[in-house]
Amino acid sequence: MSAPIDHGGGLAAAASIYGGRIEDWLDLSTGINPCPPPLPEIPPRAWHRLPDRELEHAARLAAQSYYRSGLRLPLPVPGTQSVIQMLPRFLQPGARIAVLSPTYGEYARVFEQAGFTLDRIADLDAVTQAHNLVIVVNPNNPDGRRQSTSRLTQLAEDLGRSGGYLVVDEAFGDTRPDLSLAGSAQSNLIIFRSFGKFFGLAGIRLGFVIADHSILAQFADWLGPWAVSGPALSLATRMLTSDVSPLQDSIAARCDALHAVLRGAGLSIRGDAGLLTLVEDEWAADLHSHLCRHHILTRKFDYRPDWLRFGLAADPSGDRRLAEALAMWRKPQP
Repeated sequence: MSAPIDHGGGLAAAASIYGGRIEDWLDLSTGINPCPPPLPEIPPRAWHRLPDRELEHAARLAAQSYYRSGLRLPLPVPGTQSVIQMLPRFLQPGARIAVLSPTYGEYARVFEQAGFTLDRIADLDAVTQAHNLVIVVNPNNPDGRRQSTSRLTQLAEDLGRSGGYLVVDEAFGDTRPDLSLAGSAQSNLIIFRSFGKFFGLAGIRLGFVIADHSILAQFADWLGPWAVSGPALSLATRMLTSDVSPLQDSIAARCDALHAVLRGAGLSIRGDAGLLTLVEDEWAADLHSHLCRHHILTRKFDYRPDWLRFGLAADPSGDRRLAEALAMWRKPQP
């Protein structure tokens, strides 16, 4: 069994090392909107009863409109991590996987744990006829790399000729709807969408899968009945049919503010995906520790010690706190 991946959001672990109350830390380690919209009222029935088909269907219709998925009704799932775990079930033993890397580490972990041969590819040109499934996160986590819809559509067509699948994770796609393949009708395409990141409600564990009916039916069968809670479905229905332009504007403003702080500190921005920004610096690991001593948590990477990922602060006071801590950092002398 492979070791669990150290994701962002580990405030309790950081506080146990560097001290301080968890609620006093500034958490910049995740790609979650720190300014969620006001929560709509959830009908008491959603809490009292198991989620019936009517509630799920309403959420699927709302997602269909929001994601512009054409005739396909997106399937609500209890967080996209739940369906990432199921991807190996689609393949026969001996299948070969390609993951455009570096990216979200759970994809490689679940396939390697299931015994599949996995290639971490740096470019889509490295995909060959030997690959039965290809995974692309677009925009990518952690570096914000983007793939055009035309390139991904062509890749899906190429894979389809040999019976292969293309999985496109659009977890950070809400801020870049122009990059989405949700409206594609290709039968070998599987799209994952995260609800909690953009809306700032990761705690309800909700995502959507967009794919052909036969693929969605397989996921639904594996998940079993009542996989998504009634309150989560109710929230999704209300929020996916609301005006999200204030959220778009807020995220853009918070991202601009973060970039101003980072550039003001002389840091080099490698890329961003709206809700997260990647910095490249040879002393990134030392900077991570320095910020932890000031009770500011960022995301470091064991495979790239020169990378440090920053999420968004909720307000200008968070920006100022980060700027002040960065101003006190001195790079170690070689």
